[in-house]
Amino acid sequence: MTRALIVEDEPLLAEQLRGKLAALWPGLVIAGVAGEGREALRLARQSRPDIAFLDIRLPGMSGLEVAAALPVDTRVVFVTAHDEFAVDAFRAAAVDYLLKPVSDERLRATIERLRDGESRRGASRQREELLSLLQQLGAGASPEYLQWIRAGLGEATVLVPVDDVAYFRAEAKYTSAFTRDREHLLRRPISQLEQQLDPNRFWRIHRGIIVRVEQIVSASRDLRGRYTLTLRDRPEKLRSSQAHGHLFKLM
Repeated sequence: MTRALIVEDEPLLAEQLRGKLAALWPGLVIAGVAGEGREALRLARQSRPDIAFLDIRLPGMSGLEVAAALPVDTRVVFVTAHDEFAVDAFRAAAVDYLLKPVSDERLRATIERLRDGESRRGASRQREELLSLLQQLGAGASPEYLQWIRAGLGEATVLVPVDDVAYFRAEAKYTSAFTRDREHLLRRPISQLEQQLDPNRFWRIHRGIIVRVEQIVSASRDLRGRYTLTLRDRPEKLRSSQAHGHLFKLM
């Protein structure tokens, strides 16, 4: 009986992956679902899963760090996105990976490889490849910032270049990304998004607003030390909080 662990910090995506696995691999037992790295390692020690489906971006530990710390006989399938890690690096290291949003066709192909005892790589060899990949991507490398964001457009998912975004605004548990002519809905909180954006190009000017610096045409200060921003590609004005006014003192 094959046992698997799902590690995904977005509950909806975790549930979708669980459902797809149940449909495409009925004999697979889901030993647990974790939303962050330390919880995943605790579940892995308890359940000794044969396979771990790991998101790359996790609170605290990254998916690569979790993979390196899993039991040595656990095989790893990374679940990632175009804008987060170089897919070419995974291909070069022969590591299994799935791109979000995960399609049935791609997941079916991964399942076939996992079930094929003749052709699949041994877990120990994969562990060596994972450690090598972790070193290549982490040692002396500059931070990997988002180049694309995944956004909802009706029933579809679209990729939006961050260079097209004028600003981000928090909306409850979601975030809206405003381009020149459209608003895109992102299923991630603005605090998580801030950690993945280049701080030299994107400034958080308010608890709920991040603006792309190249979009700022002017900043007018009021008596309370708040600034009202005029943007290049959007008609609306953005107001900074007093706490972030220092960003504009030399403008």
